[in-house]
Amino acid sequence: MWVATNVIPHEAAVRGWLTRSRVRAEDIEELIQDAYCRLAMLDRVDHIERANAYFFSTVRNLLMRRLKRERIVSIETIAEIDSYIDLQPTPEEQAASRLDFARLTVFLDTLPERCATVVRLRKIEGWSQKEIAAELGITEKAVEKQVWLGVKAIQAEWRRADSEADQRFRSFEQGQRA
Repeated sequence: MWVATNVIPHEAAVRGWLTRSRVRAEDIEELIQDAYCRLAMLDRVDHIERANAYFFSTVRNLLMRRLKRERIVSIETIAEIDSYIDLQPTPEEQAASRLDFARLTVFLDTLPERCATVVRLRKIEGWSQKEIAAELGITEKAVEKQVWLGVKAIQAEWRRADSEADQRFRSFEQGQRA
């Protein structure tokens, strides 16, 4: 049951990658099926932390074995396989995203209340303009304008804070106190 719930959503991405790697359609089907068979033969799956990465690695390894057995291998195919970057963020990227989100919420709090609410609902919660307009009792055009104003203000504040941090860093490098 693990395979069905954790891998199938990522199968389309693997199929797309195989197609871009110029693997024949019938070979794609065989590789996917072979990968599922290998996963089904596992005694335990509790050691697998990222099912999509595990599934991709299984397919990639099967493809590499198949290519090594062939006499002529396209150099582009090997390059495509070697250049694959896992879509899962690294721990460092996750930490940076959390810091950026915390920074964003500080900037959101500096906006006027209605503007901050509209930006939060649209950009963070993913509400549509229509939903926000109905919830707040304003027009969709007003929602659009508030989002535009809020995003522009946040971008300006973000640039200002980055510039200030760069200046402090340059001062530090020159031996001055920040």
